Amino acid sequence: MTAPHRLRAIPTEDRAWLTAGLADALRGGAPVVPVAPGTDPDAIVALQQQDLPEGTAVVVRTSGSSGTPKAVALSADALRASAEATAERFGGHGQWLVALPTHLISGLQMLVRSDLAGTQPVFFDGRFEPAAFLEQAETLDADRRYVSLVPVQLARLIDHVEQDRSAADVLRRFDAVLVGGQSVSVSLRSRAHALGIALTRSYGMSETAGGCVYDGVEIGDTRVRIRAGEVQLAGSALALGYVGDQELTDRAFITEAGRDGVPVRWYRTGDSGELLGGMLTVTGRLDRVIISGGVNVSLDEVERVVREQSGWEHAVALGAPHPEWGERVSLVVDVVPGAGTGAAVESAPDERAAFERVQEVLRASLGPAAVPEWVTEVDAIPRLPGGKPDYAAIGEWMGRLRSSFSEVRRGDAAHVHDMRAQGDAHGEAHGDAQGDAHGEKDQT
Repeated sequence: MTAPHRLRAIPTEDRAWLTAGLADALRGGAPVVPVAPGTDPDAIVALQQQDLPEGTAVVVRTSGSSGTPKAVALSADALRASAEATAERFGGHGQWLVALPTHLISGLQMLVRSDLAGTQPVFFDGRFEPAAFLEQAETLDADRRYVSLVPVQLARLIDHVEQDRSAADVLRRFDAVLVGGQSVSVSLRSRAHALGIALTRSYGMSETAGGCVYDGVEIGDTRVRIRAGEVQLAGSALALGYVGDQELTDRAFITEAGRDGVPVRWYRTGDSGELLGGMLTVTGRLDRVIISGGVNVSLDEVERVVREQSGWEHAVALGAPHPEWGERVSLVVDVVPGAGTGAAVESAPDERAAFERVQEVLRASLGPAAVPEWVTEVDAIPRLPGGKPDYAAIGEWMGRLRSSFSEVRRGDAAHVHDMRAQGDAHGEAHGDAQGDAHGEKDQT
């Protein structure tokens, strides 16, 4: 089945059109796809030519940190269910400060919530500078005020308000500060709570119309289960599927009979996690596990431990080939902590904890297989628009770097071989010359 209207592509820069188009789509009008600046027009045309699942209101394009392109189809019912669940969790609708890209579900959902609340969202544009952000925050005029951030933005804000405690009053004025997209370190959460910030950790994705688990607890009618270590989600906010990829849809969304015999549709997140006391703890990605010396090592768990160390808050862990272990953990870290994220910390690079200290902490926390042998410094870690590390880009870059090192080593080896060959030839020629001269001398 296909949607009754052709997919309407709306540039995110045209906020009036995007807001109006989204409102129309939520009420049964033409489905929309928000288009970020710089998007390949041919990709949008190709998307518009695809059949849409029946009931599609919004299509969200996301590459994800793995680099695999996806187009997620969401119904108006799913978007509204997510927005209403958030309002219920926070004690009512309110006004949102939008500081995330609106072509992603994290930013777009704030527009949906605003539409249902009948409030006018306030937008923060440009590079994320804490002082400018807080100034914009003071323009909100509703009784209830909300904002959604990614961890790098939150870290930058906390760095700022810890130096200017009066600025913390602006953050405390928010009834809820959602933070998601990545794990939030314990130290960062502790600093936020010490400042009196109403922090709420959000877990969700495009396939769930945004956050559906807050601080480890489901919102709305969301259900969580763990199967073979994988987090699986059910509820009214689930997406319809992937546009133009029925095979992927069938793999990711499965339907099983519940205990009462009623079919339940589940989304397989690909995340690893556990339920402890009814609270969800996400431990990483199932596809972000390497086998090092026969031991499974979660790269996400490595990052979690490493990022608690001073100056390593934005470190990235990757797997690297190793002749003995099969694979070993390799770390990538920015020269200036937080460079390129808008969340650079004030500490100098020499205040970063020593690599040997990081190795010791990892050995004690996760075992010897999780200890990295290498760390590579870069000017700025490549990131996706939502702030997540672009693991595909980082992996490609590291692959090229390893190849270049291999070429240098091969070149050095060849150079040494040539020098030895030249030395042997020189020795033979020198010996022959000496022998001839000695023979001639004997003959005279």
